[in-house]
Amino acid sequence: MKALVKARAEPGLWLQDVPQPVPGPGEVLIRVLRTGICGTDLHIDAWNEWAQHTIKPGLVVGHEFVGEVVGLGEDVASVYPGEIVGAEGHIVCGRCRNCMAGRRALCANSVGIGVQRDGAFAEFIVMPAGNLWPHLTKIDLDVASIFDPFGNAVHTATQYRLVAEDVLITGAGPIGLMAAIVARHNGARFVVVTDVSDYRLELARKIGVTMAVDVRSTTLRQAQQELGMKEGFDVGFEMSGVPTAMREMIDNMAHGGRIAVLGLPDHEFPIDWSQVVFKMLTLRGVYGRQIFETWYQMSVFVQSGLDISPVITHRYPYTDYQEAFRVGHSGQCGKIVLDWSA
Repeated sequence: MKALVKARAEPGLWLQDVPQPVPGPGEVLIRVLRTGICGTDLHIDAWNEWAQHTIKPGLVVGHEFVGEVVGLGEDVASVYPGEIVGAEGHIVCGRCRNCMAGRRALCANSVGIGVQRDGAFAEFIVMPAGNLWPHLTKIDLDVASIFDPFGNAVHTATQYRLVAEDVLITGAGPIGLMAAIVARHNGARFVVVTDVSDYRLELARKIGVTMAVDVRSTTLRQAQQELGMKEGFDVGFEMSGVPTAMREMIDNMAHGGRIAVLGLPDHEFPIDWSQVVFKMLTLRGVYGRQIFETWYQMSVFVQSGLDISPVITHRYPYTDYQEAFRVGHSGQCGKIVLDWSA
């Protein structure tokens, strides 16, 4: 089969012929239909410091996908051939304290597809049946292919009650934009998104945020004044990993404000802990998705009219992966989808 492989310890990905995987007991063979390009995939392609310490060459990359079940391993009864499925990309150990208590999202030994084991940028992938999420109602395949990052957004945006609250989102990347859509869907009053990319700020305006703030020219104080806010933001979602964004969020939170942090910085940085204490702020780290509560929430949101399709800005056949990755690295895009169905 064709697959995108990190074949060598240098920048780049290579489209190669590799053996088609065979499902073992409890596993399912899936024909990949669509995949989404993630920031993780861009790091692997660029071969940055994180990738060099994490990835073993020879790996089939990719973890965001939707596909069709085409083969069942022994003792699989939960899905059937022809079913359209997504998959939770974290494969848990099943034996650590959290797994044994049913808290699989907190597994200490999880293995990620496309990072620690072969992933989804291929014509076929094998997954444990217990990791599959069947799409039981008709869904656009492009939207279904990005349920993994959509899950990051939903997991972040459902940490706190949002009805009638004022929400600040730092970082207008695809996950930040999807979190903005969820916040609006879940009843927030104002949804303010910050960034320094003209392209992504315009995309934020197109999806209907209350205000898209270019922090190079407008302060959050000015944004609050324009909106008539009196006491700061009630809820913050830090999606950028940029130290100044985190500091400005803390500085502009209301007393008792609540912050969910998904953005990953590339180095340690200080924050003003006196503000955290005196404002009695709550800071909570967020990673991945709740297995499978977040997946259920995503499906319900889509069924009830929430539309994340405007976040998808580029679509390519998988054979044009080099152009797709070039656009991804440029930042002049939202979500990029590769079509494997041809």
